[in-house]
Amino acid sequence: MKYSYYPGCTLKNKAEDLDAYARASAKVLGFELEELEEWQCCGGVYPLGNDEIATKLASVRALHAAREKGQELVTLCSACHHVLKRVNDDMKNVEDIRTRANNYLDLSTPYEGETTVLHFLEVLRDRIGFDKVKEKVVNPLTGKKIGAYYGCLLLRPGKILSFDNPENPKIMEDFIRAIGAEPVIYPYRNECCGGYISLKEKEMSKNMCQKIEESAEGFGADMLITACPLCMYNLNKNTSTDLPVYYFTELLAEALGVKDEVKKA
Repeated sequence: MKYSYYPGCTLKNKAEDLDAYARASAKVLGFELEELEEWQCCGGVYPLGNDEIATKLASVRALHAAREKGQELVTLCSACHHVLKRVNDDMKNVEDIRTRANNYLDLSTPYEGETTVLHFLEVLRDRIGFDKVKEKVVNPLTGKKIGAYYGCLLLRPGKILSFDNPENPKIMEDFIRAIGAEPVIYPYRNECCGGYISLKEKEMSKNMCQKIEESAEGFGADMLITACPLCMYNLNKNTSTDLPVYYFTELLAEALGVKDEVKKA
């Protein structure tokens, strides 16, 4: 099974190990991430203006490239997933945006939202199945109490992203169980960490991160996992707690027994 893969900027620069963990884990689980040849930065933030076409074009190019390969498009980053999926919805359902974007790109065949966009976690849940993931685990994280931190971008707007229940998600808890650990449910798991204001409003962002980690610790978590590189950075750098925050692909690679191979490569 092969998917078109959109790595995004962070996982090709500051977080290359997280990308490598995902590729190695995919091989163990029987699928391949085929990186798009000429992807461009999605912008990291969904452009809200309907007349803001230029900032949507990088996403349309990636979506079109996946369609031409006849593949679903996978990303690991919550921000990339958010932007790609919302732009795809625009191309499918908003005639003005679709027409203007296609006119600008002058594609041989106009793009009309045909590509399915998946987060890596959705591949595990909906294509592979968490039971199959569990079968492949050779190093279960037994005894670990892990809090899932969803943040904003994976879940909202719920109707467009259709990722999970935005108020009571469970996909990351199911993932935690599949790798042999115990999920910890805590109140702030789907609240904003302030990642986008961390430079301009440092104290506000720090306060938001502090509440998240204190909430998780208060409910017994040994660590947090997230699926957003910006959330991971913000939570690790912006609090005074000692609660470690990991990217989900690192723990997946550890559970599947390929983490050390990636670190040696």
